[in-house]
Amino acid sequence: MERIRLNTTVIYILAGVGLLCCCLGGLGVIPAAIAFFMAQSQLNKAHANPEDYENISAMNTAKIVALVIAVICLIYLVMTVYQIYTLGWDTMMEQSTQMMEEWGFEDPNKQ
Repeated sequence: MERIRLNTTVIYILAGVGLLCCCLGGLGVIPAAIAFFMAQSQLNKAHANPEDYENISAMNTAKIVALVIAVICLIYLVMTVYQIYTLGWDTMMEQSTQMMEEWGFEDPNKQ
């Protein structure tokens, strides 16, 4: 009987997208969490019949990578929510505008 190979590529791609989206206020937690739960469900199936599946250790590694990225994104999301709560949205947008002006970008809202 031929053994089923677990596909870790999708897990790594979703985790990578989560890491890239982490800078968007921590929204990368969504694809990273999806990657983690997909890996967990595939591992549950593989652990039920380990003789039918191969590269279980690679899927464990992919699951750990997805979990680490999800935790990083969750921390960033909590920090963003805390900043909005303590500073306020207007103050954060004002600081963002000042930084963009310092870097040489023009404000599209100025007339």
